[in-house]
Amino acid sequence: MASVLAIETSCDETAVAIVNNRQVISNIVTSQIPVHSQYGGVVPEVASRQHLEVINIAIAQALEQARLDWQGIDGIAATCAPGLVGALLVGLTAAKTLAMVHNKPFLGVHHLEGHIYANYLSEPSLKPPFLSLLVSGGHTSLIYVKDCGVYETLGETRDDAAGEAFDKVARLLKLGYPGGPIIDKLAQQGNSQAFSLPEGKVSLPNGGYHPYDASFSGLKTAVLRLVQQFEKQEQPVPIKDIAASFQDTVARSLTKRAIACAIDYGLHTIAVGGGVAANSGLRKHLQSAATEYNLRVLFPPLKYCTDNAAMIACAASDHLSRGHTSPLTLGVHSRLGLTQVMELYEG
Repeated sequence: MASVLAIETSCDETAVAIVNNRQVISNIVTSQIPVHSQYGGVVPEVASRQHLEVINIAIAQALEQARLDWQGIDGIAATCAPGLVGALLVGLTAAKTLAMVHNKPFLGVHHLEGHIYANYLSEPSLKPPFLSLLVSGGHTSLIYVKDCGVYETLGETRDDAAGEAFDKVARLLKLGYPGGPIIDKLAQQGNSQAFSLPEGKVSLPNGGYHPYDASFSGLKTAVLRLVQQFEKQEQPVPIKDIAASFQDTVARSLTKRAIACAIDYGLHTIAVGGGVAANSGLRKHLQSAATEYNLRVLFPPLKYCTDNAAMIACAASDHLSRGHTSPLTLGVHSRLGLTQVMELYEG
């Protein structure tokens, strides 16, 4: 499979890209952050309407940037799960229509599989098996990548995802939305050792704890109590030090679990994906620990950490080359486990 045009509209980015054999030919991303920031988070109905307004423009821009017409496109894909139902429907409907009109094979792609494939865009020689650490606003998981479409979830968050925790803490500190980039910037100006915050071990009935699962609700509550303590004493809240301490705690927690998981399963490469993969604290901690244990760690370029269609096209290209296609009756799913990827395909 050569050139694949993919559409990604699972949340608040309208993205269209064309990828040829893991090489990005064009990559268009229209962010809705300015629209949703006034509400402090993504409003599903507003997101869907924004996608409708720009989807056709983004498709035209992707073709123009790639200097291709429809004869140069070999397959069409779109994210079909998980995500906001209305938003997903915009992209999937557009992709199905294009596939029918231009007589191209069609494929629905799992959003998390796209984040795994983001690493292939900068490391085309990357091959399974490896461990994927997926960290985003909605997901925090450790995935054993065995082959294209063959995944095993080894660990996940029991409550808030890492990116969600960043957003909620940013709200507590009155920093605005999205929280990740703002906290990262302030953390670099603060003292990460200023406050001792809980890493959130997940307890088991036998008195032990799950070595790979994470929990961030306790950490979020600890930050809330810290802020309340300063406010009660009528003292200025040390925002930079709290941001630095919080970010350092999240990074250490994720790093410990990823390193332990990779070692226990004999995997020598950790590939990170998702919006939190752009976080400087996580990059620093994980790269340092990986060097210590002689492991290889990969981070996508920043533009492929957040939601984009290039990663969706890359995953689709691999599936299409193996003869996998999706029926035009395929629907969207607000929730769908990564291990259910192959249920989306025929062939």
